Amino acid sequence: MVALVQSATSLPVFLVGLPAGAVADIVDRRRLLLVTQCWMLVAAGLLAVLTFVGLMTATTLLALTFALGVGVAMNAPTWQAITSELVPPSELTRAVTLNALPVNIGRAVGPALGGVLVAASGPALVFALNAVSFVAVLVVVYRWRREAPRALLPAERVIGATLAGIRYARHAPPLVAVLVRLGLFIVCASAFWALLPVITRRDLGLGAFGYGLLLGCLGVGAIAGAALLPRVKRRLPLDAVIGLATVVFAVVSALTAFWRFIPGLGIAMILGGVAWIAMMAGLNGSAQTAVPAWVRARALGIYLLVFQGGLGLGSALWGFVAEHVGASIALASSAGGALLGLAAIRRWPLRAVTTLDLTPSAHWPEPHLDVVPAPDEGPVRVEVEYRIDPSRADGFTQAIRDLEPIRRRDGAVNWAVYQDPGQKGRYVESFIVESWVEHLRQHERITVGDRAVEERIRRFHVAATPPAVTHLIAAH
Repeated sequence: MVALVQSATSLPVFLVGLPAGAVADIVDRRRLLLVTQCWMLVAAGLLAVLTFVGLMTATTLLALTFALGVGVAMNAPTWQAITSELVPPSELTRAVTLNALPVNIGRAVGPALGGVLVAASGPALVFALNAVSFVAVLVVVYRWRREAPRALLPAERVIGATLAGIRYARHAPPLVAVLVRLGLFIVCASAFWALLPVITRRDLGLGAFGYGLLLGCLGVGAIAGAALLPRVKRRLPLDAVIGLATVVFAVVSALTAFWRFIPGLGIAMILGGVAWIAMMAGLNGSAQTAVPAWVRARALGIYLLVFQGGLGLGSALWGFVAEHVGASIALASSAGGALLGLAAIRRWPLRAVTTLDLTPSAHWPEPHLDVVPAPDEGPVRVEVEYRIDPSRADGFTQAIRDLEPIRRRDGAVNWAVYQDPGQKGRYVESFIVESWVEHLRQHERITVGDRAVEERIRRFHVAATPPAVTHLIAAH
């Protein structure tokens, strides 16, 4: 039953994490935050009241813990997505780092404070204080006057928006790089969080107070790392910062596995906190800057799913290994795995994230139509006709492949390029979207960076007029 508490906390992320990101991209984020905070306030309040009156049971505790987990899963993508609305792009990484500080401080101070309060007054007081904390957040969110972007098209439906977010993640190489790097690191790093209590108790002979001190050292390191990170990032590229953080965290994990000098371990924990905050801030900031505003919360929902899934599956994996070879060897092996994961830098570098220009371009002209289709009519085939010098055909067919991930990322379910054997030099790019309104959304989603790709390809076009664009809608 104790283990099921952690399951009840984590399971909602897998159930509602992706739809939560979609909802956050569709509805007003301020109102959604108010709803999720009220939901968690009610759940925490019921925990306190039922415990005060002596009606709490194990099943009720699990149910309300699950309800809190649902609130957290719905809240998290929205909370992270609003960061880019509150600060300019140049300050985004610092804001993400600052946002991560309370999490790390809470991880260090919360368990110790909760233990003291439970020992002094029982769990009901802890539940009540938790409920009060949501009131403070509600006040801040309520006073925030958000300027919501004006929507010209009908809002997306939740299922369609969720699928669009998954499709975007599949066909956006910068976001894929962030997710792969996160997954490789977090699966290995999960061993540290899973096995530290075991090593603290069995190998170091420390109790809850000693464990709390080690966590406190991690929190101190996280605070120090947040202060140092802006200076380091000015001197080193992002891949170097994340690579260095990986090495430091792996070394700290290896020291924790075999070193038994407690003061020295405390210093190592401080370094581990610095590395952890650098890693989390770097990856989370990259996830936010790798995607445009229209899909940001969905991307962060996928990011959180990878993070929580890596923690959960990794903890189970390393716990299984520890059962067979011991906690120290398992933790040291995870450190080796993290170092091996550095090989992913060459295949999935993050430097491309820093050069993206995701500003909406809006350079596609409005279609000239005799009959305006209904928004849900479709599927729609869009054809772009090029005239290419035969001597440059190979270069054109290679270059136009760069359009495929852009089209698919923004809504296309099918993409191909054809040549006309009856007209030498005539090539047609063709892609299909599910509906007319989905194609109109493509007009809104095209970015300045995408425009540069299109202009490079259109330099192959030799006709005096621009490439002809045709829209075809399925006849039923």
